[in-house]
Amino acid sequence: MLDRNPVSWAAVIAAHAQNSRCADAMGLFSSMLRSGTMPDQFALGSAICACSELGDLGLGRQVHAQAIKWESGSDLIVQNALVTMYSKSGSVGDGFALFERIRDKDLISWGSIIAGLAQQGREMDALQIFREMIAEGVHHPNEFHFGSVFRACSVVVNSLEYGEQIHGVSVKYQLDRNSYAGCSLSDMYARCNELDSARKVFYRIESPDLVSWNSLINAFSAKGLLSEAMVLFSEMRDSGLRPDGITVMALLCACVGYDALHQGRSIHSYLVKLGLGGDVIVSNSLLSMYARCLDFSSAMDVFHETHDRDVVTWNSILTACVQHQHLEDVFKLFSLLHRSMPSLDRISLNNVLSASAELGYFEMVKQVHAYAFKVGLVGDAMLSNGLIDTYAKCGSLDDANKLFEIMGTGRDVFSWSSLIVGYAQFGYAKEALDLFARMRNLGVKPNHVTFVGVLTACSRVGLVDEGCYYYSIMKPEYGIVPTREHCSCVLDLLARAGRLSEAAKFVDQMPFEPDIIMWKTLLAASRTHNDVDMGKRAAEGVLNIDPSHSAAYVLLCNIYASSGNWNEFARLKKDMRSSGVQKSPGKSWIKLKGELKVFIVEDRSHPESDEIYTMLEVIGLEMVKAGYIPELSCHSCKYVSSDHTYDDLLSEEMLAEYG
Repeated sequence: MLDRNPVSWAAVIAAHAQNSRCADAMGLFSSMLRSGTMPDQFALGSAICACSELGDLGLGRQVHAQAIKWESGSDLIVQNALVTMYSKSGSVGDGFALFERIRDKDLISWGSIIAGLAQQGREMDALQIFREMIAEGVHHPNEFHFGSVFRACSVVVNSLEYGEQIHGVSVKYQLDRNSYAGCSLSDMYARCNELDSARKVFYRIESPDLVSWNSLINAFSAKGLLSEAMVLFSEMRDSGLRPDGITVMALLCACVGYDALHQGRSIHSYLVKLGLGGDVIVSNSLLSMYARCLDFSSAMDVFHETHDRDVVTWNSILTACVQHQHLEDVFKLFSLLHRSMPSLDRISLNNVLSASAELGYFEMVKQVHAYAFKVGLVGDAMLSNGLIDTYAKCGSLDDANKLFEIMGTGRDVFSWSSLIVGYAQFGYAKEALDLFARMRNLGVKPNHVTFVGVLTACSRVGLVDEGCYYYSIMKPEYGIVPTREHCSCVLDLLARAGRLSEAAKFVDQMPFEPDIIMWKTLLAASRTHNDVDMGKRAAEGVLNIDPSHSAAYVLLCNIYASSGNWNEFARLKKDMRSSGVQKSPGKSWIKLKGELKVFIVEDRSHPESDEIYTMLEVIGLEMVKAGYIPELSCHSCKYVSSDHTYDDLLSEEMLAEYG
């Protein structure tokens, strides 16, 4: 065109902005200004929209400054575009100030600021502006106004009452059946845990689109309601809509536990039928689904079949390995990951730390720490907490404490709790309790894990009264409802101190039934303190939960033997034989030169077993020389060899020697 006027420029700038070629739109706008053509409100509006899509607040401010120079800059189209631009660019305060100065606000003005406030975390302000809009008598608010306020209600805590009131307003304007507003309304009810209302609202929508269906299916899936989600999935297909990856991933998220495995496999088959099986995002969801459904082998199959793996794929399989106790696989996969990815994130490293903690693999912890330091992740609170926890579990409390002190103001409750629990588990009760006192003095609010560490510390050194005091203040002072773990700690505290009558009373007053660990704690204490009655009760508690639990029989046998009750001893041994109960062998392991060595009691499969047993005999003799008196057990080195069974040990000679 030889003669371009403002309309020509505005048309071509708008065309580029509307077709996501925003950088080109701004280039044309600059050319327009250089040509000396004064932009009209349409060119200015399109340029501002382009800045908004680019997320370039600085450039948007420059266009705003230019708009102030021209009369067209005061046009409502330009003002509305500026409000939207500032809101989308994270400067909603500037957008609101501009909105306040607009005299003749229209529906777009109100909609822009309401959407901006809702999207930038100022939901209550968005609801207040919507209320002002209705109060000023703005006629016919549209579906976008209602969509924004319904989304705001879904975020605000205890906002169901607001949502119900606005729902009533939407019915008045006949917008509750609109696909956009209705979908937002249904989502609002779902987020407020009103799933029945969400479904009723959804069924009133005229011709719901795929986004609407996905929103409702995801709402039910997020609550673990797989059956209901599958019904909605079938209804969606019957309506003629073709599911997409988002639909299927929402269903996969609801598949949890072995019972849901069949449904998960059915969804997997349907994915293959849709041709979505090769998509990396879908593959990641499938991998996580199989891991949650306790089918580790299928999770590994999905991993190997995924070619374009991203960091989520690797993290998902590492997490699955940790959850399913395939700890050696964690290190093998981690080695492959290190070679495949230019850098590792904190989730990958934390998975390796979890496996290292389980196996006591201290060298790997040091390597992860060094790598985190090298790539600048050592300042990450989540990873630092993982390192502190793993150092503590590996027994390296000095390293854990050093890292804890280095964190300084970056410490959170997890940092404190990890170190407190570490000290407590290794018997450093004073250090654990001193750290807890320091934590309280600094105003850091403890969590339930913190109190597990504190109660464990009290138990280790026999601070019974202090432990009971800390247990008593958990709920009134910190709002922490005692869990089974806390009750187990208190029970252990009382049992270790020999206060078995108080322990029995505590069991009777607990808000839930004692588990097998609690009964075993009481059983072991009964053995130590020779309390036959409590031993019987505890053993019955264990055997009621697990009739084949060999340790309960063995400990009760020891209680009868210690008290000289040989008739009951013989009866119990007979019951063990008739029930086919066998004592589970002890097991330990050590990592040597990168290879995991596993040892089982009386196991002779190791190629160096003769040397190992010779050394055990030497150690046993040295222990006896040092004054150790063996207890009546199948591990008494004087009598144990691969040729002896537990019954062989119950000889007259042993009974005479050990009583």
